[in-house]
Amino acid sequence: HPDRKTLSCKRKSAIKEGGPFRYFLSVLDYSTMKFSTAAGVLFAIWSPFSTVYGFTPAPSSLTARARTFSSVHRFGQPSRQSQVTSFSNRHTTISMSAGSFNVGIVGATGAVGKEIVGCLEKRSFPVNGLRIFGSERSAGKEVDTKFGKVTVELFSEEAARECDVVFLAVDGDFSLKHAENICAGDDGPVVIDNSSAFRYKEGIPLCVPEINAEATKGKKLIANPNCTTAIGLMAVWPLHKLFGLTKMVMSTYQAASGAGQPGMDELVEGTRSVLNGERDVAENKIFAHPLPFNVIPHIDKFQENGYTKEEMKVTWETRKICGLADDFPISCTAVRIPTSRAHSESIVALFEKPVDVAAARKALEEAPGVKVRDDPEKLSYPMPLTATGQYEVEVGRLRKNIAFDNALEFFVCGDQLLRGAALNAVIVAEAMIDNGALKAKASV
Repeated sequence: HPDRKTLSCKRKSAIKEGGPFRYFLSVLDYSTMKFSTAAGVLFAIWSPFSTVYGFTPAPSSLTARARTFSSVHRFGQPSRQSQVTSFSNRHTTISMSAGSFNVGIVGATGAVGKEIVGCLEKRSFPVNGLRIFGSERSAGKEVDTKFGKVTVELFSEEAARECDVVFLAVDGDFSLKHAENICAGDDGPVVIDNSSAFRYKEGIPLCVPEINAEATKGKKLIANPNCTTAIGLMAVWPLHKLFGLTKMVMSTYQAASGAGQPGMDELVEGTRSVLNGERDVAENKIFAHPLPFNVIPHIDKFQENGYTKEEMKVTWETRKICGLADDFPISCTAVRIPTSRAHSESIVALFEKPVDVAAARKALEEAPGVKVRDDPEKLSYPMPLTATGQYEVEVGRLRKNIAFDNALEFFVCGDQLLRGAALNAVIVAEAMIDNGALKAKASV
C-alpha cells in the first residue's frame, strides 16, 4: 500500500496538471498499489458527478405559480431535411411534416428525467418548447439544455396539460394521482409514464416501440415497461418472429442504478468505506443486504409463488407486450450485482421451429436497436462496461442450448436508464408522431 505522503504529493501534482482523472492514472502508475485501492480511488473520483434524484408533488396552494409561461423556451420549426440522430441506421426518421411539439418533463432533475432530456437532444426530437416541472424544492432552478436554459416550474396538472406530450419520470404513487388527469379529454396531452402504475391496466398500452408501436394509436396514456423487460425483449423479439417462442428462462444481473441514484450512492459509498478500512462490511439502507463485494438474489417483494415481483414483471410484461397467452411459460431469477449502471441478462429461449444460429445472428444484426457483440476469439461479448451510455442493446454468446431441443442461449446487456427507461419513452413519442397519435395543439 503506498504511503499517504507520497500519494498526497502525486495527487496535488496530477490534479494541478490534468485534473482528477489524471490523478487516478498517476495512482495506477504507482507500482506497489493494490488494485482494490485503485478501484476505491475511481469510486471516489466518480462520486462527485452523482446527483440526488427524486420528486415530490407541490402543495395545491402553490400551483398558481406554475402557470407562468416565462420559463417556456420556443424554437423554430425544424427543417424537413432534419433527421433523427438514431441509435440504429435502420430506425425510421420522424416525419417533420407533423410539426414541432411543446414537451413537458416531470422529474427532469432525476436520473431518468435527465436522460430523457439527453435523448430529446441527441435524437433531434422536434421540440418547440421545453418545460420542466418539479417540486417546491426544485422550482426556480435553471437547467442547461441544448434548447437553452430552462427554469424548473412548480408542478401543476393545469400547467402540464398545456403541453403536447408529457414524460413522467416519477414514482408510481405520483403517476396514479396525476397521470390520467393530465391527459384527460380531447385537449389533454399524451402522457408517457415511466413508473409501474399502469403497466398491467387493461386498455393502456405497455410499449416497446420496435415491437408494438401500433398499440399506441388513438391512446393518450402509455406505460413504459420495466427496464429488465425492455432490454431483454429487444433481443428476444427478432428471434420470436423467426422461430416462434414457446418458453423462456431468464437470469438477470442488475446494476445498482435499478434502485435509482440512492442505490448507486450506496454502492459507491459502501465500496469506499470497505476499501478505506473503515468497515469490514458495508452498510445497507437501500438494498436488502450490503451490495459491495456481494450479489443479492432479491429485487422487490417476494410473492406467494416464491418469485419476487421484479421477476414476475418480466413474465407479466413479456406476455402483454408480445401478445402472448396469459399462461405463457416464462421464468426469471433477478439478482442485484455491484455494478453502477447497465443490466445484464442470460436468456434461454425455446422455440417451436428448429433453430439455426446463423439465421438467428442475421436476424439480430438486422434488428433495430440491437448490436451483436459476439466474437469469443477476440474476447468480444456484451458487458456493462461497453453497454453503459449506449442506445443499442448488446447481444452475444449466441449458441444452441445443449439441454433443450430447439433452444438458443445468449447474453444481453443494456443501459437501464436509456433503453430500459428514457430512450424507450422518447422512441414511443416518436412512434406516436409517425402513427398520428401525437399531434401538436393548434397555436392560441
